[in-house]
This record gives sequence, structure tokens and C-alpha cells, in this order.
Amino acid sequence: MGEVVECSFSARLDCHYLLLAPAAVDARTPLVVALHGFGANPEIMLPLTRRLFASPPVMVSLQGPNQFFLGPGTRDVGYGWITNRHPAESIRLHHEMVLQAMGEAGRQFGIPPERRLLAGFSQSVALNYRFAATYPDAVRGVIGICGGLPGDWENGAYHPVQAAVLHIARRADEYYPPAVTGHYAERLRQRAGDVEFHLIEGRHQMPSDGSRIVGPWMSRILG
Repeated sequence: MGEVVECSFSARLDCHYLLLAPAAVDARTPLVVALHGFGANPEIMLPLTRRLFASPPVMVSLQGPNQFFLGPGTRDVGYGWITNRHPAESIRLHHEMVLQAMGEAGRQFGIPPERRLLAGFSQSVALNYRFAATYPDAVRGVIGICGGLPGDWENGAYHPVQAAVLHIARRADEYYPPAVTGHYAERLRQRAGDVEFHLIEGRHQMPSDGSRIVGPWMSRILG
């Protein structure tokens, strides 16, 4: 037997997202692109993210590209964004998906990059920070909830982050405990000039009262 050679090729992937817009969209309406966590889906993420905003934005809830059954004996399907197998390919795909969905919705409703926000929960948070540091002019703000930072945040080939960053961590988070997230503010400031960090009560889940944090932050960065 000869040597095993790993080969690869590109194939077309149909990507999906949910779009929700208020009845009236004007020059002050923001666009929010929301990414769910591991094993979730856009149908779950859309209402959880919507309640973060007192006034309804145009919302895009993007579906992760990797689908799988959530357990033996069930037909329930979850979605993910990245694994440790060929992560560079997943990062590139994430960037392309966000750019495409954000660009389509932004053009449809006439919302410029300076009023676009990128929100993520859990697994998608680090990917969103990578995006903001790779495309510094694409979004005005990034909201990270119960997630991590890129493994190469300090030494990766990134641009300075122009977007304002809002990171919300939780004291009883079983995946991202305060011992880890307690250093996030200073680490985020290594690349981002505008960082707001909040550590609130609760476990690894979207906060039901997150609007009390997101509202003032949005007023400050969007006016």
C-alpha cells in the first residue's frame, strides 16, 4: 500500500437565515445579525436576541453550516459553526456567511455599516470577534454573550477593532466561568478601543433582562 494523501475540493453550500423587520424602517433603525450557539438554531436565537432591544431592529438570525442530530433516537437537529478539524475553513466560511447575509439585509433596508451590529451567543462569540478584527469597517458594534475569545487573539494577524464591543458574562456559567471571563475586558482592549464588560448573575443562557445593558450601550454608540 502506498502513502495516504489527504485531498480537498470546494462544493456549493446553501446557507439559511431568518429575517425579521419592523413595520417601519427609518434612518435610525439598526440592523442586527445574530448567531446562535452550538446545537441551537436560528428559530431559537431570533426571539432570544429580539428581547435585548427595546425598539425593534431589522434582525437576521443566521443558521450555522454544520448540522447534526442532537442525540440518539431523536430527529431534532442542531447546528454548529466550528470544530478543531480544519478550523481555518470554518472561520473563512463564517466570514463569508456574515458578509453575505449582512450585506443583503443592509442593502434591502438601506442600513449602512455604521448602524449594523453583530451579536453572538456561546460558540459564535469568538468567531464574531475574529470577524470584527478582520473586517474593521463592516459593523458598528459587536455583542458577545456567554462566549470566549479567539485562541490567537493576542498574536493573530488582525486589524485594530473599530467596532464597539459589549461582552456579557455570567457568574454561574459552566463553560465560561468568571475565572476565565474576568480577564476578558483587558484582553479585548488589546485590539478594541471601546470595550464594555458586564458580569451578571445566571448560568450559560441568554439573559432575560439583557435589554437593561444593551439599551444604554446602543444609545451611546448609535446615538
